[in-house]
Amino acid sequence: MNAPFSLCEEVFTQVDLADPGEAARITDFVYRWNGSPFHLPKWLTAVERGTGQKATGLIAEKGGELTGWLPLSVVHSLLFPRALVSSGFAVDGGVLASSPTTARKLCQLATELAQREACASVELRGGTYPDDWDVQSESHCNFSGPLADDDEAQLLAIPRKQRAEVRKGLKNELRVTIGSGAEDRQAHYACYAESVRNLGTPVFPHSLFDAVLDAFGDEADILTVWAGGRAVASVLSLYHMGAAMPYWGGGRFEARHLRANEVMYYQLMCHARSKGCIRFDFGRSKTGSGPYNFKKNWGFDPEPLTYGTWTAAGGGKRDVDPTSDAYSRKIQLWKRLPLSVANRIGPLIARGLG
Repeated sequence: MNAPFSLCEEVFTQVDLADPGEAARITDFVYRWNGSPFHLPKWLTAVERGTGQKATGLIAEKGGELTGWLPLSVVHSLLFPRALVSSGFAVDGGVLASSPTTARKLCQLATELAQREACASVELRGGTYPDDWDVQSESHCNFSGPLADDDEAQLLAIPRKQRAEVRKGLKNELRVTIGSGAEDRQAHYACYAESVRNLGTPVFPHSLFDAVLDAFGDEADILTVWAGGRAVASVLSLYHMGAAMPYWGGGRFEARHLRANEVMYYQLMCHARSKGCIRFDFGRSKTGSGPYNFKKNWGFDPEPLTYGTWTAAGGGKRDVDPTSDAYSRKIQLWKRLPLSVANRIGPLIARGLG
């Protein structure tokens, strides 16, 4: 007997991520469809715990089986228009769907949800976009490549000039620690906060890093480089489906002449193999920027990223890109702030960037 027609219809629903069963079902779908860690429900709920930005999402299903998933964060700020973002505080996380039709429907429903949530825009980082959305594919690139079979091969895989910098760093009296305990977290935040202040951007709240580490468990850790008893460079990484992903990293002023950042990323590549990784995902950078060129120097090829935005009629599109020309004067002023002041004010601003 044929199944009733209603069982063959695709149904679309906003999910409650506090439901463990629903979160588990979506997690399984993400892994089956080779999604990123930013598609995982635990990323969204960690962002909510760490920043206060609401975690939600839209699913499509047919006959009880998931056919699509769009992770979403409702991002609000005193400085910027409200936005529905996929995914909050991430560089990936757009629609995962079994067909372009399902993907377009999820995008359409996201615009309706945005209006109910009083959001001026929907921002998707990856995936498929409807034809009438604003699509940008030139602003950022991602860098990733295979890991070598052993430490020496990994060193030799780095292009000659950059390999020389790594060797200089390895000759310095630097110590490396890896973990996710209180000392690791404190060291990481100190290095990261100073690094972003020096770049002229506000630091994320400490609670965001804590929430991500707590949510990901063995799939996240912190690698820190020490000069004597002082942490000089540190990176918080995610490990997902065979890829090591250094996500939040930075160094103090002295890291440059010590080549601590070079040591940090090389040691992370070596450590990643012990985590079962076969790829190193260096993450995204603004096209043509200093970090973009730094990653190219390691032998990674840029891969353009495509982001899509829908903006409500009469609404304003957010500009939260810290490298935007609109913020050049503010960036210069921020660089001059005492670190203690930047660390107090920064999280209040950064928690609304999403």
